[in-house]
Amino acid sequence: MNLLALEASGVRKVYAKDGQSLEVLNVEQFSVREGELITVIGPSGCGKSTFLHILGGFIKSEGGGSIRVYGEEVNGPGPDRGMMFQEFALFPWRTVAGNVAWGLETQGAPRARIDATVDSYLQMMNLSDFRNHYPAELSGGMKQRVALARVLAIDPKVLLMDEPFGSLDAQTRETMQEELIKLWERTRKTIVFVTHDIEEAVFLGDRVVVLTARPARVLEEVCIDLPRPRDLSVKKSVQCLEYRNYIWDLVRSESQRAAK
Repeated sequence: MNLLALEASGVRKVYAKDGQSLEVLNVEQFSVREGELITVIGPSGCGKSTFLHILGGFIKSEGGGSIRVYGEEVNGPGPDRGMMFQEFALFPWRTVAGNVAWGLETQGAPRARIDATVDSYLQMMNLSDFRNHYPAELSGGMKQRVALARVLAIDPKVLLMDEPFGSLDAQTRETMQEELIKLWERTRKTIVFVTHDIEEAVFLGDRVVVLTARPARVLEEVCIDLPRPRDLSVKKSVQCLEYRNYIWDLVRSESQRAAK
């Protein structure tokens, strides 16, 4: 059995609003095995991104709770967890190669290692011909490939992805989904991927974790028994459609409950 790469227990977040406390998240238990690609979905505004930011150490859980990476409790951001955001978050004054190198440079890695790692990930992400370009010269999909290469270059134990393809057009989004699948097949990196797109969640995930409406709790974990390696043709299968419809019913029911 695979090791537990990431565990969260008793994770809770409360915000103050109009002088009152507003609980947005209350996850009792969540775990990801080494090498899993887990997708997380739920009603709009339920706290998916807040949960991911807590896993990344960028937001503190209220009143205890713990985050563990391979059994070690963590209390803030660290190189063991790489975070990729919906916004491209690239440094406009750095080239493609410079952006990919940034994390390793801040860690004080030797120059030879930096150069070799950058070359490897530029090649892996089909960016070698653009190494000297600046972000302003790139398309949205290429910017996200650079952002993905940058976070992978530091070799985190767990990759956290917060709706990274949400701002892309439909065609580019599907291309990036396929790129991520191929990358995962190659590296077997442990990934937690937050999305609002049910089809994307099913296509990418080994499991889809469905959250309730606010305050977000784990409503159900749906194991996705679709063959790997996957390509876009899987989306047209009857089994994929059944998973989509089942998860859509869960999310819709939660949205309707929250609206009452």
